[in-house]
Amino acid sequence: MPDFILLYIVVFLAVAFDYINGFHDTANAIATSVSTRAIKPQYAILLAASLNFLGALLSTGVAKTIGGDIVRSASLVSQEVIISALVGAIAWNLLTWWYGIPSSSSHALIGGVMGSVIVGSGWDALNTVGIEKIILSLILSPILALVSGYVIMIILLWVFGRFAPMALNSGFKRMQLLSASLMAFSHGSNDAQKAMGIITLALLSAGQIPTLEVPTWVKLVCATAMALGTAAGGWKIIKTMGTKIFKMEPINGFAADLNSSLVIFSATFLHLPVSTTHVVSGSIMGVGSAKRVKAVHWSVAQQMVYAWFLTIPLSGITSAIVYKLLHIF
Repeated sequence: MPDFILLYIVVFLAVAFDYINGFHDTANAIATSVSTRAIKPQYAILLAASLNFLGALLSTGVAKTIGGDIVRSASLVSQEVIISALVGAIAWNLLTWWYGIPSSSSHALIGGVMGSVIVGSGWDALNTVGIEKIILSLILSPILALVSGYVIMIILLWVFGRFAPMALNSGFKRMQLLSASLMAFSHGSNDAQKAMGIITLALLSAGQIPTLEVPTWVKLVCATAMALGTAAGGWKIIKTMGTKIFKMEPINGFAADLNSSLVIFSATFLHLPVSTTHVVSGSIMGVGSAKRVKAVHWSVAQQMVYAWFLTIPLSGITSAIVYKLLHIF
């Protein structure tokens, strides 16, 4: 198949991944505000979609990390390898979405790339130092979110605990509009860049661009795909994130969103990809623990952790199989 057709397929799949990432991760931005009834679901989704788009245009540091830190050189990666990686990541995202499991699109993409690169170009093509940095950020970010979520919730309870519950809920419902907006913007600033990085890597591998700089059209296309995917919604995961971890009140939702956005913004400015799903889940668990440890449904959290650990190897295996099938047929 001609290289330019393969490149078109890569762009199409990357945009599809971004779109799926959008509706898969809609819950990250709006689950807390919807579950506390701070904002109607249809308005929450439109708000999240708009701010996801704007956040995606913030920077390209994470995109360069994805494009440059997983493989040692773009010349070692073929378009078939990138196609296989995207198919593996998309397959895992759709599977976990279908069962309502809040898994990580970031893990799926990185696992997909690693699996197809190993099969297609060998272990030597992997940039082990870069991969270690990426995986470390993916592991530490939800732990940080859990701890900082606990601390922020304790501070809020200490400051506002003397207020009457009705007044407290009313005030924090309004504040949740701000925290949900920050969360949606931060989500776009980190997650949309992952598809940008893959497309830029493919363009560099095909000799279409001289350096790993993200073209403007790539930023706009990926931002639009993420926004449209967010607008489509992901109600199964919204239900899990918003109600099944623990029953939230407006002050809890505000604390979780504020904490998540701060962790994600920090990662974006450090050019580190993180799983927004993991960060939000960690924040909700931390906030819930501050209220009462037994208030958190740890069995749901355990299910998520299993998905977290399985995502990279299973999406990697899927992408490796896809690569082999491409060469058979």
